[in-house]
Amino acid sequence: MRKFFFNDRIQSAVAKSLAGACIVGAGCAEKPKEAELPNIILLMSDNQSWDHVGCYGDPVVKTPNIDKLSAQGVRFVNAFCSAPSCTPARASMLTGQDIWRLEEGANLWGILPSKFEVFPELLEKKGYHVGYEGKGWGPGEVAESGRSRNPAGNQYSSFEEFYNDIEKGQPFFYWFSSRNPHRPFKVGGGEKAGIDPEKIVVPPYLPDNQEVRQDIADYYAELQSFDKEVGGFISLLKEMGQLEKTIVIVCSDNGWQMPRGLANLYDMGTKIPLIVSMPARFKENRVIEDFVMLNDLAPTILELAGVAKPGYMTAQSLVNILNAENEGIIEAGRDFVVTARERHAYVRKGGAGYGGRAIRTKAFLYIRNYDSDLWPAGDPPLYGDVDAHMLHYPCPTKLNMLKNKEEAGTRELFDLAFAKRPAEELYDLSQDPFQMKNVAALPEYQEVKGKLSQRLTDYLKATGDPRETGGEMKWLNAGYYADVDKTPRPGKEAIEALGLEEEYVY
Repeated sequence: MRKFFFNDRIQSAVAKSLAGACIVGAGCAEKPKEAELPNIILLMSDNQSWDHVGCYGDPVVKTPNIDKLSAQGVRFVNAFCSAPSCTPARASMLTGQDIWRLEEGANLWGILPSKFEVFPELLEKKGYHVGYEGKGWGPGEVAESGRSRNPAGNQYSSFEEFYNDIEKGQPFFYWFSSRNPHRPFKVGGGEKAGIDPEKIVVPPYLPDNQEVRQDIADYYAELQSFDKEVGGFISLLKEMGQLEKTIVIVCSDNGWQMPRGLANLYDMGTKIPLIVSMPARFKENRVIEDFVMLNDLAPTILELAGVAKPGYMTAQSLVNILNAENEGIIEAGRDFVVTARERHAYVRKGGAGYGGRAIRTKAFLYIRNYDSDLWPAGDPPLYGDVDAHMLHYPCPTKLNMLKNKEEAGTRELFDLAFAKRPAEELYDLSQDPFQMKNVAALPEYQEVKGKLSQRLTDYLKATGDPRETGGEMKWLNAGYYADVDKTPRPGKEAIEALGLEEEYVY
């Protein structure tokens, strides 16, 4: 094992940047001329796992527009978000930094302090017209962050409204943040969309029954709605004569809203789809196996716009990969990612979060749980870091598991999703791709566990994580700006099915 891989990688990137002597055609991007600056549009789904797209191999969900973009672009099969939670994942993407560097920005429903510069601001300084639609950064409190607007830029109700504000010849960046497929799903949406529940492949960490299948079908219907939204933007760009001049990025912010998904450091919570398309600029129909992150989009977009990467960014530009001719592994050094979680929803006594860090390689996932004495899914009986945090709207899969938690076949899956976890978890992905058997305590895995643990610690220390350096963890006692969550009131169905009280106080 090399002395410290992260330093090697960053030093190499810095050296290339300082050298400034790129040879065009040798896998390096020529600095774009002002007149050649591309438009960039980011189309983001909300809570979608990587494999629930046709081009990623899902046999049921129909995503023809995204599939076409993939065929015309570059598809990343090892893309991850920095955190399995909306607010920090988006903050990380906007700043190009790991979440533990963002202080209160590491939390859901918190703030992103104004001292943390975001790439839309840098694009505006370059002359780009910048705007967003939907959630943008959030959920959180913009004013308490010391900002006058959402970190995503100026908000618009439609792309047409945004486009009308563009000056002639001005390049633009637009972020469409869809609500699909965030819960609550439209109950019966799958049936209405013609999705056959019997054809759905239920992952082994969920019970395989009709309630779960119907729930996944409803989720797929929301994904198909997102695909139609993607198709709508492509049509608009074509109509406006801008498609050939525009880089289209399709991705999600984090994994799906199911047990062991959202708010978890397993692949179901952190692995996302990522597609980048501009046929006039990037070779089409390529599949990339390099390990990349959502926060890599910040330096990528800046480089594409001719803006130098700020020194504080820990993320790395993907432009070299996008410009490459071949597929598979382009940069051998991109062989791992590090993900993190702090406070998701307000679901524990006193609003406590749940600290965790993970390192993911091709062969293994190693997770370090700093708060193994707490409930990772939130305090019972609501287990609010899973799905509907107050059980206040339909969440059929979660409710089914809670109702049947003592039944054979569900009990084991319930424990995987809701029970307390040890300080260390290790999963051998060649034997256990769904990360259901923790081998951290087995003698034959001690050597690999030790190496991964050290590699994780080295990365966290090098990037200034207070969890490992002993610095101040400002996210621990940070404000939570959704007061209704602090006294959750479950929905009638959940109260009747589980014998719950009408109100809880955290």
